Amino acid sequence: MVRLKGEHIYLRALEPEDLEFVHKVENDTALWHLSDTQTPYSRFLIKQYLKNAKQDIYEAKQLRLAICTNNDNTIGLIDVFDFNVKNKRAGIGILIKDEPNRSKGYGKEALQILVNYCFEALHLHQVFANISENNEASLKLFEGSGFKKIGLKKDWNFDGKQFSNVYILQNIKE
Repeated sequence: MVRLKGEHIYLRALEPEDLEFVHKVENDTALWHLSDTQTPYSRFLIKQYLKNAKQDIYEAKQLRLAICTNNDNTIGLIDVFDFNVKNKRAGIGILIKDEPNRSKGYGKEALQILVNYCFEALHLHQVFANISENNEASLKLFEGSGFKKIGLKKDWNFDGKQFSNVYILQNIKE
């Protein structure tokens, strides 16, 4: 049985009560470069998203889970995206929202739980991530969790002033 609970955190489905947390994450312009977001989201749109978040991953082709500490504080989000059943692969993205919760092992634990879920419950063969070459913390997190750099997308993202490169990392089930 695959559990979505670790020693210090657990992953859970999004709830209507997550509206304010998701709204803050999606509208924090300092985080937009991580997700290619360019416009703010209204509470109404996020409320609609949360209402439809009950869709099965096989139908929606994506899954977003809340990262919670064992004392039930929501500290981040972790996503499965580009879910491809035929080729048994999916992308993974993760965000720990507030600086005080970063570098404490929560992200690593959440990533390990989700990768295990992808391999054991979803029967994927591989997972991947796209990470800016400037995002040293995320590169360290993913590489420390068994992901390998397999390529560099040159001039992949534009921030309004300059282009940046993006690594693609991959973790293949052995």
